[in-house]
This record gives sequence, structure tokens and C-alpha cells, in this order.
Amino acid sequence: MSLHPQFIAEIRSYNDARLEGLIEALESTSPSVSVRANQLKGIEVPKGVNRVKWCDAGWYLSQREAFTFDPAMHQGLYYVQDASSMVLSHIIGEIVKDKSAPIKYLDACAAPGGKTTVAIDALPHNSLVVANEYMPGRAVVLSENVTKWGCPSVVVSKGDTAKYRKLKGFFDIIAADVPCSGEGMFRKDAEAVSQWSPALVDECVARQKEIIENLWCALRPGGYMIYSTCTFNRHEDEEMVDYIINELGAESVEISVPKEWNIQSGVNTSHHCFRFMPHKVDGEGLFVAVVRKNAIDDGEAKIKPAKNKKSNKNNTKPQNLNAIKNWVDGEMTMIVEQDEVVAFPTMWSDELGLLKSHLDIVSCGVTVATIKGKDFIPTQSLAMSRTLNQEAFPTYELDYNMAIAYLRREAIVLDDAPRGYVLLMYKNRPLGFVKNLGNRANNLYPQEWRILSSHIPEEMPQVINQ
Repeated sequence: MSLHPQFIAEIRSYNDARLEGLIEALESTSPSVSVRANQLKGIEVPKGVNRVKWCDAGWYLSQREAFTFDPAMHQGLYYVQDASSMVLSHIIGEIVKDKSAPIKYLDACAAPGGKTTVAIDALPHNSLVVANEYMPGRAVVLSENVTKWGCPSVVVSKGDTAKYRKLKGFFDIIAADVPCSGEGMFRKDAEAVSQWSPALVDECVARQKEIIENLWCALRPGGYMIYSTCTFNRHEDEEMVDYIINELGAESVEISVPKEWNIQSGVNTSHHCFRFMPHKVDGEGLFVAVVRKNAIDDGEAKIKPAKNKKSNKNNTKPQNLNAIKNWVDGEMTMIVEQDEVVAFPTMWSDELGLLKSHLDIVSCGVTVATIKGKDFIPTQSLAMSRTLNQEAFPTYELDYNMAIAYLRREAIVLDDAPRGYVLLMYKNRPLGFVKNLGNRANNLYPQEWRILSSHIPEEMPQVINQ
């Protein structure tokens, strides 16, 4: 792999001894493979593995597995993620002092969902998490991954961050993993190498400033912004932190990390920054800095719902929902939207209404059921949710081959299973629903989520212990 000469010249111009070896590492070494357990679904890190130092739930694999053919991944029991990005778990743990008080958190550039799910696990229980993605197609992927993770208090939105300007002072923490020139991905992505240019860096800097300015309005006084990129140049990293502090009114926040983690500080800056570099740590390139918004109240007005925002009309009388209220546990409010029933934590109902009036919502909470005539059809979102009441449905345990057939959305036959809606299990954990007709079962797995490959690996992937 040949890196752009101007990129090499830029890195060497910093004249920082800690960067010696970076170019060679990008050109001649391979990325590691790491995963993170969904501890909120009761998954533990296997014993004897090489753990990620800065994330209790993360560990390294000796090789890349055929993850697509592991039902556990589709069950949302683990997430494949670069180890460097898992540091968000440590950062949130450091800046959130009261672990018992739920907060409002925004992941502003969230797809495909790795950092969002890290945040869900690290935040206080019942925190409201909003995950936004600019590109509609990527927002769909984000929604799928967040749904599989199973947290009910998540809202996924799509579109320009300019919409967040109207949510003045709404969020306690905003994470902005902004679009960047992708230098930190050079080992993993040949396209990132071929597309890099000084002009791309300039374009990214302009876009990053626009995004940060939009988001700054939505951060409450005294709130925290976690700024990150997967690139190495100072223009998108330290210089952007300078801009946030000097132009927007912020203070640099120090996050303590053990020296043995070998995470580096910023280059040519007095501000507190982290640099993950592949010749220093077992992970890809990442830059992170935490800043705090001036705590003085700036007199921003109370947020009002957007005008002329049409609300969906209910298709079902509220009393008809009694038949499915026992499908979920916890204090949840049932909302009928067109042909779907959505459950959302009651404690955040007012906030959800406000978000809906300003944002383009892709998904929120738990889609409990779709409505077809007088019938309520349980959904994959319900099967994946930690609020699912398993006792509300008969269950049926699948073997590996049947689980893969189900995930391919193929027709399956259940021996000695009751008729009606059945919750399929794999290794005693929910996989999805079918409607059992006796001689066959209608597969209710989402069409857009199905496994497309017909190949089955010679050895069954075994990432976690179940």
C-alpha cells in the first residue's frame, strides 16, 4: 500500500517523536479484530481472552470470524467494533459523576451504531439516547443495530444536524464523531487511501465546523461534547479543538487514563486530547477530545414544539391495546402510529413528543407490534428488546441449522409447537417470531435483515460463551 506523499509530509512536519513508526505501521501491518459484549443482555467476556484495556466489555479475537453466520450477533449479544472506538465507555464513565441519574445524550454522527451502543451501556440506566445519521441508507443500518442491542429509550433520527439548532440546551452530553478524511482507516480500507487528498482534508474541516456549530446550540450550559475523528492530521483534530474552545466558548476537560494503556496526548497543543495510533496501541487511528460548554446560563428560550408538524392519527382505540400490554415489562407508554404500536419509556414521553416535532424520526423505543385488521403481529424489535416479557409467548428452541434458515427468512417447520405466534429461541435467548400454522410457520424475520449469502462456513462461529 502506497500512501499519498503529502499525507506523509504532513505527519512528518509535526516533528513529534511519538509519530515515528506511524507511517510504517499504516503501510505494513494489519488491523486487529475485536468485539464487545452486550452486558445488559447478560453476556460476559469469555475467560482467558485478550481484553481491551479501556473497555470492560471488549476483547480481541485471534482471527476474523464469519460473523454473518453467528446467530448470537443477530441476537444483539455482541458487536464487532474496533478497539480504539471502545474508549467512549471509559470517557463517559469519567464525566458522568452521578451514575443513578438518567441523562439526555446525543450521538450526532452515529451510523453504523458502534459508538451508540457503547454509550448505551456506559450511561446511567434509563438515559435517553438520540442517535442521528445524515445519510438515509446508513440511518436504516443504524436503526437495525440499535434495535438489536435492545435498549428501549433510544430514538434514531436522520438528516442534517442543522435541525438540532432548535433543540437549544436539550442535551447533557453530545458525541460528535464527525465525518473526516479517514486516515485512521488506511489499514482497513483501501478506498480511504485512494480517496485521500489535501482538498478532502479542507472539505472535511469546513463540514466539521458546520456540524459542531449546529450541535453546540443543542448542548446545555455545563454540558459535555465528546469530539472525535478517525484521522491523524492536526487540521481536523487539535486545530478543531482550538476552534471549539476559542470561538464557541468551551473549556478543555482532562480525562485520566493509565500510562500503560499507551494512549498518546495531542500534538502541539496544551489542550487535553487523546490519540490512538496503531504503532502504539492495538487498534485503529482515533482522535478524541472532551470539552465542556460554559456553565453560565446564556438565556436561551424554552424549547417549543415545531409548528405545523402533522401527527400520526391513531388507527386503534386505546382500549384495544390491552391484549398486548403484557408483551413488555416496565413503565412503558404505548403509542399507535399508523399501523404500528410503539412502546416508549413513560419517563421520557414528553421529550419524545418534542423530538418528533423537530426531527425526522426513523425509529424510537420498541416497535411492539404491527396492526393487521384486528390482529397484532409481534415484531423483531420486540424480540430483541430487553423489555420483552418472554412469558407472554410460547417458545421454541432452534438448533444451529434451523436458526440460520430462520435468519435467511426461509420457511421452517416446528414439531409439536402450539399454533399462533411463537417466540423462537437459540441457546435460550430470543431470536425472533413466527406464526405457526401447524404444517408450516410464517417467518416474521424482517426481509431487509435477512442473511443473503448461501454459504455456510465449515466451522460454526463461536465468539461468545452461551
